[in-house]
Amino acid sequence: MTNAQIQQFHEDGILIIPKFYDEDLITSIQEGIYKIIGQIMVKYDVPDTRAPFSSTNFDEGYLDLIGRNRAWGGEIYDAVKQIPSFIRLVVHPSNEEVFSELRENSLAGVVSGGYGIRIDNPSEDKYRAMWHQEYPAQLKSLDGLVFWSPLVEITEELGPVAFCLGSQKEGALPVYEADPEQVGRAGAYALKLFNEEQVISKYNLTAPLTEPGDLVIIDFLVLHASGFNRAARSRWSMQFRYFNFAEPTGRSHGWSGSYASGVDFRIIHPELFIRS
Repeated sequence: MTNAQIQQFHEDGILIIPKFYDEDLITSIQEGIYKIIGQIMVKYDVPDTRAPFSSTNFDEGYLDLIGRNRAWGGEIYDAVKQIPSFIRLVVHPSNEEVFSELRENSLAGVVSGGYGIRIDNPSEDKYRAMWHQEYPAQLKSLDGLVFWSPLVEITEELGPVAFCLGSQKEGALPVYEADPEQVGRAGAYALKLFNEEQVISKYNLTAPLTEPGDLVIIDFLVLHASGFNRAARSRWSMQFRYFNFAEPTGRSHGWSGSYASGVDFRIIHPELFIRS
């Protein structure tokens, strides 16, 4: 990485590296998704009329399946994170090298339960990520990075992720729990940023358009939110997270995970939770 890239990351809290991942590795992950969709068709006796696999049609048939039964989409979501080529990407040595360059004198760790392939379906706003920092949902350490990479070309219609540039400099921000009866969310998905409009208005926003193979690196404390998918296709993206064992806050609470690890972050950081 260049000094300019490192400086930009420390200023903005995000960094985009085009074509970071090898095309063959991305294609292997896409092919795994294609085959898992086929297995769901076999399981539920749905005729497989798809065209042969290509990197552009890997998710063909997915929307038809969830149109028949939305729960089948949940099975696919849980299955695709177990594709071996995706696991290889999560622990690829280049990721650790990037982490070490952006975090001097760090000791990198992979967030257990912090990796997966996200599927944002058209107009399913209930499941989109609201404005948030990664830390309350993941914990581990204040000093962490999200590695985000799309599996489809991100367009305005697909709803790119939006970021508040430089917001990591404000540190960890307080949150409150939204009424689950109103938003239909639980755990980390129910957390809302306290004084959200006021906080977001202070920053310049960016919502980059990226392609398969591109990497977006995101500081754990950068404010970001999912876009609104208004396309006729799901937005497929990969996320995994690295953290720093040597960061004092994480070390003090034993590098605890958050909701995905069965821990309520409010017990670890009561000072960051506002009771409504």
